Amino acid sequence: MMSQEPVFHRYVALGDSFTEGVGDPDATRPNGLRGWADRVAEELARRSADFGYANLAIRGRLLGPIVDEQLDAAVALEPDLVTIYAGGNDLMRPKIDLDALVARYDDAIGKLTETGATVLVWTAYDAGWSAVFSKIRGRSAVYNELVREVADRHGAKLVDFWRFDEYQDLRMWDWDRLHMSTPGHQNMAIRVLETDGRPGIRVGLLSCQIRQSVPRLRVEEIATRPIRPTNAKA
Repeated sequence: MMSQEPVFHRYVALGDSFTEGVGDPDATRPNGLRGWADRVAEELARRSADFGYANLAIRGRLLGPIVDEQLDAAVALEPDLVTIYAGGNDLMRPKIDLDALVARYDDAIGKLTETGATVLVWTAYDAGWSAVFSKIRGRSAVYNELVREVADRHGAKLVDFWRFDEYQDLRMWDWDRLHMSTPGHQNMAIRVLETDGRPGIRVGLLSCQIRQSVPRLRVEEIATRPIRPTNAKA
């Protein structure tokens, strides 16, 4: 007998620009963005008549401010589902104490899981193909191992971004190659829903189409291709 898909009634998303939805513009939204978290909420709302959703993420936030500004607010909303991705901006700073950073994260994840909510956390993406972001690949790998330990310790679910090789396709990224594009956000929503116990939702959606329609760009092409926003003036 197949296990029943989970039904959530209140979802809260915490984080930075990754969760806010930067790179996925939508003029109909209050902040002009849609993003993977909104897409996840839309799908979850189909199964719950009393579903509620709050996205507390703010672009540019380091892990410390995310915890300080968003954690208590999230707990106060009494969610049964929480997603949190923090630390990506910290990894790009010149100096970082990874042990201290993840110790702070550990406390935050513990506080969230103690509420009884299902909690999802992320590994950092493997940008080894990038001429810019490959420089922090080593510290990202260490961060990921520490985050895996945190997830295991607290029973949080892991969205293993490090292993999502479809993001080697440039169409998954906005012009800056730091933020995901609309296809990237849609694919991430599907990945989150899969992690959260909704298998099979990927079938027929954009994530499949984007990987099958044309050959993927080779790593060496990605590393040397010029960066230009789609609306840039010549």
